[in-house]
Amino acid sequence: MATIDEELAQLERDIRQLKIEYDMYFGGGRKRPPTEVEWRIDMLVKRYAERGGELKYGQRFRFNNLSQTYAKYKDMFRKRMAQREEGKVERHFGAAAKAIEAERARAQAESMQKQPPRVAPDSPLAARAAAASAENRAFRVAFSEPENESQKVDQLFEAFVQAKKQAGEETAKLTRSGFNEFVRKKTKDLQSKKNCRDVEYVVETVDGQVKLKALVKS
Repeated sequence: MATIDEELAQLERDIRQLKIEYDMYFGGGRKRPPTEVEWRIDMLVKRYAERGGELKYGQRFRFNNLSQTYAKYKDMFRKRMAQREEGKVERHFGAAAKAIEAERARAQAESMQKQPPRVAPDSPLAARAAAASAENRAFRVAFSEPENESQKVDQLFEAFVQAKKQAGEETAKLTRSGFNEFVRKKTKDLQSKKNCRDVEYVVETVDGQVKLKALVKS
């Protein structure tokens, strides 16, 4: 049985595949829309929307990004379908065919390398798309005594790592213990300098780069 991370990785691949196959459909390379892939995505999105409490923060963060990307695509497909019915769709079958062949080749290469879906590297274009989908959605959490709030520190660490992965940034050097010590020291320093009780940390993606900000709470 597939793990949650494996299913989320499959969901991400299916969303990319759906866009490619819809492009082929609108370009005249398919007779019917890719309803099978769309049905599979709908089932996964519905399942995890109903079971959100079972997801860790990093998984929930990833699922929310994917479901929002899928919602944008569905709206775009709906509009293009309306244009097609009105005879306004331009045909670019050659480009769409090349795109789907490239996607199939990439998937086959991943399979041959036997890399688990959750750690398989994405293409630069996919990384930029993931980063763009994460724009303007920040994770926030406040601490007063981080040494006694380990669960919140873990959530902040998972959010930070997941955001960097989706932006295509390096995460190999990040360690939980080092991150815990950073949060503890940074919080104590700001509490001492600003004479405040709470310090809020914000993980956000700005112009494709992940930022971690520490803000004083009044």
